[in-house]
Amino acid sequence: MESKETNSGSSGVNRREFIQNAASFGTLMALMGGVPLYGEDTNAAAASEDTGYKSVSAPINLGVIGCGAQGREILKTLSLLPNAPVVAICDSYEAAFRRVKESAPKAETFADYHKLLEKKEVEAVIVATPSHQHREIVEAALAAGKHVYCEAPLAVSIDDARAIAQAAKKSFKLNFQSGLQMRADAQRHFLIPFIRSGACGKNVMARSQWHKKQSWRRPAPTPEREKSLNWHLSAATSGGLIGEIGIHQLDLVQWLLNRRPVAVSGWGSTVQWNDGRDVADTVQVMFEYPEGVNYSTDLSLANSFDSSYEILYGTDSAVMMRTDSKDQVNRQWLFKEVDSPLLGWEVYARKEQFAQETGIVLMAGASKLQKKVVAGEAPPPVVTPLQQALSAFITNCGVTGEGVKNFTTSYPDADVEDLQQYMAGPIISKARKLTAGWQEGLEATVLALKANEAVIKGKGSRVLIEKQLFEV
Repeated sequence: MESKETNSGSSGVNRREFIQNAASFGTLMALMGGVPLYGEDTNAAAASEDTGYKSVSAPINLGVIGCGAQGREILKTLSLLPNAPVVAICDSYEAAFRRVKESAPKAETFADYHKLLEKKEVEAVIVATPSHQHREIVEAALAAGKHVYCEAPLAVSIDDARAIAQAAKKSFKLNFQSGLQMRADAQRHFLIPFIRSGACGKNVMARSQWHKKQSWRRPAPTPEREKSLNWHLSAATSGGLIGEIGIHQLDLVQWLLNRRPVAVSGWGSTVQWNDGRDVADTVQVMFEYPEGVNYSTDLSLANSFDSSYEILYGTDSAVMMRTDSKDQVNRQWLFKEVDSPLLGWEVYARKEQFAQETGIVLMAGASKLQKKVVAGEAPPPVVTPLQQALSAFITNCGVTGEGVKNFTTSYPDADVEDLQQYMAGPIISKARKLTAGWQEGLEATVLALKANEAVIKGKGSRVLIEKQLFEV
């Protein structure tokens, strides 16, 4: 690389400095003619009391592939964003288009996703099809030069998940995002530095649950459609409860603990919905981490008590995280041990009572000193994790596209290695919003699928989690 350190004609900017020096962020802006890179400093955003959606990014023309339940929710959310025009939608079931017409009234419809990918005006696609169909569609979309948002899990086999990760890694000129919404949530960004600072003391264990009494079966007009619609109830096409639902909590705990488990044990049974499915309706899973730390989680379609939450236990305090079922906003509380050291800011924090425990609210803008909403004043708009994730996707598509364009224009003689180094460097990283990429998507998928393997084996079967599964 040393021999290629030349100055670029009119810019006078050293290429090595351009690639490696974060101070070149301003230079990059100048070379782009003042066009903003759209992003914002993640830490500053996380610390801000205003966690509402504010977009300064240019519009990205979107195609949505899959108009089922999650696809409809995605389209509804995209309709709230000012810079996310949906120009194309795809589903193999024609009747699905009627259900999304209000959310995407101007979108062209396709029964074949290949036809959608041929449309030049489609800049990015969101893949919301059944999990077992992800690999083929994602690989085709990346090959067609489209940015990709792929719902979690990436796949229902580890081989397919790794193939997606490999394709995304190779396509570094494009933005790939895994649909792990928690990674984009400002409230979680607010929490992570607190946990990493050691405020909870030494990690002891972690626990989560997801309880919702429902069959998870969707009605359909014909047996063929019923089978297609309920793919998640078949072990051949589904990651089970832990893979299709629990993966989000699993990823959050993985993020907080900042380490990988070495083994997982699982139990599963069908106790309520004996309707021919071969996917358990109640499961328990235990992940083993180094240093004796364990993470247990249980999910059930047979009982709704206490809904869902995650708890991280430390020697000084515990942190509980849960999503409000009404507004879908994530909230979190700190429960201190009586012998824990004084952190200093507790006196200014808002507190809430939980039975015999007092929880200190851990949320951006939760200080008692914060300006209160006066009577009659409208409360701030609710911004769900999905909205934040999709907003971040749009922003990062712009950052990625402008970064490639700027570098190749400024350094037409640069090779692929130069561009790849630049795209992975501090300038682009600073401009991007924090989300789950292919690496995070792969790790969460591998862990969820290994857990589902343990559940299928049953009776507390212990499954080792080999390091090479995460390699791409």
